[in-house]
Amino acid sequence: MKDKSKALEALLQENRVFAPPQDFVAQANANDAAIYDQASADRLGFWARQAESIDFFEPYNEVLEWDAPFAKWFVNGKLNVAYNCIDRHLKTDRRNKAAIIWEGEPGDTVTLTYQDLYREVNKFANVMRKLGVKKGDRVTIYLPMIPELAIAMLACARIGAPHSIVFGGFSADSLRDRIDDAQSTLLITADGGWRRGSVVPLKGNADQAVEGDSPVKNVVVVERVGLAKSNANMVEGRDLLWHELMKESSHICEPESMDSEDMLFILYTSGTTGKPKGVVHTTGGYLVGTASTHRYIFDLKENDVYWCTADIGWITGHSYIIYGPLANGATTVMYEGGPDYPNKDRFWEIVEKYGVNIFYTAPTAIRAFMKWGTQWPESRDLSSLRLLGTVGEPINPEAWMWYHKFIGGERCPIVDTWWQTETGQIMISPLPGLTKTTPGTATVPFPGIEVDVVDEQGNSSDAGYLIVKSPWPAMLRTVYGDPERYKSTYWSRFDDYYFTGDGAKRDELGNIWVMGRVDDVLNVSGHRIGTMEVESALVDHQSVAEAAVIGKTHELKGQAVAAFVTLKDGFEGTDDLMAELKAHVAKKIGAIARPEDIFFSAELPKTRSGKIMRRLLRDIAEGRKLGDTTTLADPSVVQKLMSQNDE
Repeated sequence: MKDKSKALEALLQENRVFAPPQDFVAQANANDAAIYDQASADRLGFWARQAESIDFFEPYNEVLEWDAPFAKWFVNGKLNVAYNCIDRHLKTDRRNKAAIIWEGEPGDTVTLTYQDLYREVNKFANVMRKLGVKKGDRVTIYLPMIPELAIAMLACARIGAPHSIVFGGFSADSLRDRIDDAQSTLLITADGGWRRGSVVPLKGNADQAVEGDSPVKNVVVVERVGLAKSNANMVEGRDLLWHELMKESSHICEPESMDSEDMLFILYTSGTTGKPKGVVHTTGGYLVGTASTHRYIFDLKENDVYWCTADIGWITGHSYIIYGPLANGATTVMYEGGPDYPNKDRFWEIVEKYGVNIFYTAPTAIRAFMKWGTQWPESRDLSSLRLLGTVGEPINPEAWMWYHKFIGGERCPIVDTWWQTETGQIMISPLPGLTKTTPGTATVPFPGIEVDVVDEQGNSSDAGYLIVKSPWPAMLRTVYGDPERYKSTYWSRFDDYYFTGDGAKRDELGNIWVMGRVDDVLNVSGHRIGTMEVESALVDHQSVAEAAVIGKTHELKGQAVAAFVTLKDGFEGTDDLMAELKAHVAKKIGAIARPEDIFFSAELPKTRSGKIMRRLLRDIAEGRKLGDTTTLADPSVVQKLMSQNDE
């Protein structure tokens, strides 16, 4: 690129390439490269063909109506998402197939067949109707990862009441903000949830969130940890127990006929102003986008056991635990707890126990597995696995290789997926029966998706900003109640192109490398460097399990590179190792990226979804006062890092 002061610089080189195994190619759902050419030649025709897998009550009359930046997909089509995820499977042999296999943290289990799920969803849909919830009313769901969470969201879809699921790790204030913004009339929560052997006080947080003037009329409480009757502060007239409501409820509830553009859910994501953005997803396009990407990218087969380890409180759980998999008639696994409770082989125990075939998790989890050592996966039988996936942030090449070797047994293709809350569906990913993969890159756009890497002026470039050039089915439609914020946040930077907020580069093979949020780009002596590249160089060292890199104010360079490093078991953070790591980065990607400071830490501050909080790390490195840390998985990590920085 010509203007080095404004462009992201691509420094890290990765040349390892893995072709799909021939036996995998032979059975793959997509094994003919013509799928890309066909989608490119007739993009809307491609999406129309994907819509054939969805049951419409009334056919749509136009695939796309585009009035930039507002889209309508499958215009005037009528359908119901819950019907597509449940009812239609009852007419087939899937009736008695496991729809959801659930395991609680203490080891309790529930398996719901499609027939079971139909009954429970209908019963709770009728419960909500009896409580006065009508089509279009918003419902907030604040639950742990228990079957009632899936049942509640599908019941909302059945009666046309958009849901707003709030992750169970959020504070009372965060819950209140989301309830008030959505003006939800019903809140569904639990007396508590299990997390590493401790109880998360969901009902207590819910009570604080609806104190005073609240739009919530009723609170439905699931008994999960046995506190509901004794310590959960059941407010008479407002609070009702789930199981008591379900006793008398009918298991017959006709699904609402929903327009393709009717709102399916709101999902709140962080905003630069501090006020959460309510991302709105609608019905027809979202279901087509999630079902088709799930079917092709995960190469789903009828007898597969599929496990996405995300929480349903995040978009990954919406799209690839519930809606995409169930629309495809899959068996999807839900797990309540953490990966290291009671032991660090809990995930591998579940894979072994249920014969999981497809495993989809986050790079931050993979790096934790690396830190804990290979003895944990090696103690379990992982031979059922045939496909691995990653989601949430770019994966470092060495973490990719570890995953490939120790979890996939060097036989499982890896689909590294890039997408966002706003995109609703996977946008960039290998097709496992077609794509040659390179560790660290999500490779190429899914068929029918048009992305580009552009410079400041919006011209195609080898490194710069990642944009989406044309509308896609599962795209967000607006920010709830604030269409101007939708336009200014996503569509104002590059004319009528969706700006992802990510920096990216394109290699000579045409692969897209996502280099991190543009907000996190380092500006060192006029060079703009993506955090992902420096972190990857650090993780490449044999001692490093995980690294987070930030820019620290420097009076000469503008910014200097500061790194927070977690070491693998058996290594100590000595001055000699610090010097070795600095030299390793300089050798790997260049002296310009050599860290000025390295902080060793047993853990890094992360949200409960696994995202590293780099803004907090910047504050720690520069000695600034910290803001709210209640959404962190372990707030004590921050205090330990601050005390280290003070030494």
